[in-house]
Amino acid sequence: MVPVFMIFVLCILFAIDLYTFQGFRLLIAGAGTWYKFMVYAYWMISILLPLAFIIFMARNRYQHQLPGVGVFIGNLWLILLVSKLVFIVFLFMEDISRVSGFLFSKISSLVDSSKATDSVSIASRRKFISQVALGIASLPFASLIYGVVAGRFNYKIHRLTLHFPDLPDAFDGFKITQISDVHSGSFDSKEGVIKGLEMIKSLDSDLLVFTGDLVNTFSEEFDPWIDEFKKLRAPYGQFSILGNHDYGEYAEWKSQDEKQSNFERIKAHHDSIGFRLMLDESVRIEKEGAHLQLLGVENWGQGFGQRGNLAKALSDVGEEDFKILLSHDPTHWEYQVKKHPQQIHLTLSGHTHGMQMGVEIPGFRWSPAQYRYPKWAGHYEENDRHLYINRGFGVLGFRGRAGIWPEITQIELRKA
Repeated sequence: MVPVFMIFVLCILFAIDLYTFQGFRLLIAGAGTWYKFMVYAYWMISILLPLAFIIFMARNRYQHQLPGVGVFIGNLWLILLVSKLVFIVFLFMEDISRVSGFLFSKISSLVDSSKATDSVSIASRRKFISQVALGIASLPFASLIYGVVAGRFNYKIHRLTLHFPDLPDAFDGFKITQISDVHSGSFDSKEGVIKGLEMIKSLDSDLLVFTGDLVNTFSEEFDPWIDEFKKLRAPYGQFSILGNHDYGEYAEWKSQDEKQSNFERIKAHHDSIGFRLMLDESVRIEKEGAHLQLLGVENWGQGFGQRGNLAKALSDVGEEDFKILLSHDPTHWEYQVKKHPQQIHLTLSGHTHGMQMGVEIPGFRWSPAQYRYPKWAGHYEENDRHLYINRGFGVLGFRGRAGIWPEITQIELRKA
């Protein structure tokens, strides 16, 4: 039986296609003998793409990787859907304007019956608006195409310097490299991945941390990449935590034992590449007779499982210690960390990916992620407690990035 929610989603998608078609048919009105072909092509693509993707998902629900053609169909469908949404925004604005104008003209005609609506002018204006909408919708279309082809390997290094009055003197100038959300199940280009790993190594930081989501779901996704990731090293060590995707919650398992076995292999991968996996614990990082405390918790997030135990991670930590926390989901900081009686100076998170699409230019940032996460990428500070959200190394779902590029972070700690 088809769930009610699925029927609702399909109705919404059909409404989007139908509304888009109203503008599309104006654009092709002068196509002559090609008109019918273009109408059929529009509806075949609009119906068959999502149908084919749903079939691929259903047939491969027990498989550990969606076939390449399924990924291609899913990406193409998403790109067209986003472009249609941009297109209909302008059509909707025009319709609102047209309805308002119609009501105004009706009211005016009661006063002056000589006034009449110019239907030719309205049709001409609507066609012009459709042309403008198509031109603007082509921008996200082109951007998302680029995102799939090249954007997902367009790694950006984000450098940040943070000042703390109580930072131990020995750690003044200490540099931390953070990566997050590898999602190795989405890798399909060794050259592209190695490019990012070489950029990580070039930073030559003191400490290297990974803040969760090594895989999409299945442990074997990471097998081909072990030899490359084990080359990552830092003088004061490599440390990691789990993300929500590392627990195997997004697949159908034949048994609980199969799921648990997958989870144990994922945890073992961290050790195989030389990263110490932190499970609600702390590690004392020592330098020149001074120290700071590195904490790592299991995933804790609003809506994504709350396994992490911050109290346990703090159990061997002094109240006056300088503390850095690795916590995959930034909502953990919002709900627990920033209000905690013990000051946790810096929290490093990931998870959001910045939704892998958006705009980030000086003075302006926008991403769909902000409607789910008030804090969705970059640096935030409240009450002398800092949060940094990495935009992610890999991709998930949409196999691309547009505007929100894959990130490697280097944070320098300085004494204020």
